[in-house]
Amino acid sequence: MVFRRHSRSCAVCLVLALATLAILAGCAGHDLKASETSPWQSSRQLVLVTVADWNTDHGMLRTYTRGAHGWVAAGVAAPVTIGKTGAGWGLGLNAPQSGGPVKREGDNRSPAGVFRIGDTFGYASHVDTAMPYLALNATEYCVDVSGAAHYNRIVDANVVGADAVKGSTEPMRRDLHVNGDQRYRMGFVIEQNPQAKPLAGSCIFAHLWASPTDSTAGCTAMTPSVMQSLLAWLRPEDQPIFILLPQHEYERLRTDWQLPAIAATGDAP
Repeated sequence: MVFRRHSRSCAVCLVLALATLAILAGCAGHDLKASETSPWQSSRQLVLVTVADWNTDHGMLRTYTRGAHGWVAAGVAAPVTIGKTGAGWGLGLNAPQSGGPVKREGDNRSPAGVFRIGDTFGYASHVDTAMPYLALNATEYCVDVSGAAHYNRIVDANVVGADAVKGSTEPMRRDLHVNGDQRYRMGFVIEQNPQAKPLAGSCIFAHLWASPTDSTAGCTAMTPSVMQSLLAWLRPEDQPIFILLPQHEYERLRTDWQLPAIAATGDAP
């Protein structure tokens, strides 16, 4: 009798153990799935741009930090301009999405999706930022020629050779090459199409705007004061990300992507 009761008890323990393992496996599977679909889950800084729809050339930029209880507003809320023809799905950290236009080289659309924030850059020898900084010189270009060896890369013609940047329309020292243009005086790289897929879009930055009514060729533009605030705030250890989405896509994806709720205020795009 004692042996039989002990066997029944072991059987119950075995069932409970198997059930626990199944639950743990299910949780592990869920975490793996979340990690696979949201590779930015370890990011703790977010620069978010929302626009009214796919064809709007301006929107609202907001910043957030992520802590134990999720995303919290970090204090910056400012208007920005984007591509002349609006936005289109780009190639970043998020899984491919259906519906809406797709970013292509030369389409004057800003890429939509989730993107790593890369190096900062500017005309000065240094700026107030903890991020990697590239002090631009007159021979640096971003190669926007699809199929070129350095497509979608900032390179120095003195290093890679003049032929490597032939045909590029993106001299980084625009003040020296484009009538004193100050738009690249401060900025950072938005890592759209990091694999340099041909014709998928190149040389996407956050930079200074020419004016509040001047849209871009696919970048996101803002005032110098907003850019200075961003550069001083960004930290490489926090793996900052940049997200741009039309409002309806943001609401559709917000829960799955674990993004912050945006309060309905008068500053909506």
